[in-house]
Amino acid sequence: MRLAIVTAYPPSKVTLTEYGYYLVKHFRTQKEVTEIILITDKTEGEKDLMFNEDGCNVLVKECWSFNDYNNLFQINKVISATKPDAIFFNLQFLKFGDKNIPAALGLMLPLVCKLRGIPTISLFHNLLEQVDLENAGITSNRMVKKVYNVIGNALTRFVLASDIVAVTISKYKTILEQKYKSRNVALVPHGCFEIQQEPNYELPMGSMKVMAFGKFGTYKKVEIMIEAVELIRQRTELDIEIVIAGTDSPNTLGYLDSMKKKYAHIDQLCFTGYVPEEDVSRVFKESAIVVFPYTSTTGSSGVLHQAGSYGKAVVLPDIGDLSILVKEEGYKGEFFKPNNAVSLADAIENILEHDSYRKYLSKANYKAACSIPMSDITNIYIEYFKALQMAKSKGFQLDISLLEKELTI
Repeated sequence: MRLAIVTAYPPSKVTLTEYGYYLVKHFRTQKEVTEIILITDKTEGEKDLMFNEDGCNVLVKECWSFNDYNNLFQINKVISATKPDAIFFNLQFLKFGDKNIPAALGLMLPLVCKLRGIPTISLFHNLLEQVDLENAGITSNRMVKKVYNVIGNALTRFVLASDIVAVTISKYKTILEQKYKSRNVALVPHGCFEIQQEPNYELPMGSMKVMAFGKFGTYKKVEIMIEAVELIRQRTELDIEIVIAGTDSPNTLGYLDSMKKKYAHIDQLCFTGYVPEEDVSRVFKESAIVVFPYTSTTGSSGVLHQAGSYGKAVVLPDIGDLSILVKEEGYKGEFFKPNNAVSLADAIENILEHDSYRKYLSKANYKAACSIPMSDITNIYIEYFKALQMAKSKGFQLDISLLEKELTI
């Protein structure tokens, strides 16, 4: 099988980059895949293809850019030239842009591929119905929100034209089946990027690093985390370093630079900037806890799965998709009230002051992460592709519900 994967890919700054990397890494080791055609966004640096595992060749086709009106046509041109046997889309609503037309045109691609007869699976990481448009940095205008919801319904139907639409949270499957009457939706867990050797759960010598990881500025706000640690410093003797690991969200360029200026007077505050894939492990391993300073959520959290794989305790708001994910996949953490620095300070302090509790959370999260490795997730997708190819060759409609029961982890 020559498999095309449409995704952002390191060193891209577009959303879902990390997930794209691990999709490629684990798809290429599946014996059924003879070549991966990586249809990815244009970047200044070279794509990270330094894999240690044996696997198939990866053919890189950089052909699209965030907010480019020609993305639909450029990607379709590559598909025509390479003629893949199957195609996988790693999607969310703002995958191809935060402007209406480029975003819409990009999300028409699954429909185009379906019409061309190519077996198509789209992994849809979020639903517009579940996104707080204001907190996500999209719009606060009521009328514009209504327009977005109308457009979102249409774009969701474009994605639902795929042979199979995969979602990582059960609530999303319920919404798509009940609201859109879809019968091609499969619940496939997010999966753990890497299964690390179990850590000893002891902290490195020196300051305890309280770390947040991701793309910041929309619903991920570092102010509350910095202010929470300052509160802890005022009332305890804990030696804490604040680590902000990552970059601006594409929607809020300049946000982290403004935070550096605003909090220049704060001691032991580190902004790492973009973290290359080879440094991700070090950043997590050096951390005492991982904090999710979110005001809302837009889907399953790759950072939570990463934190679990490194055996880290987490502090997170008990809201939306994060709350569901914790309950469904077995993660554990200390919760705080969104936008409340005092509540966040209490949560962080409760873990750092009680090392046995930190270790309990760390071990629980490592166990949860190890239960669903990414290799199992890509194997599920391969089985779906094989079933699609068989159904197309014999001219019958694939019953997703029956196949899903067989592939449940």
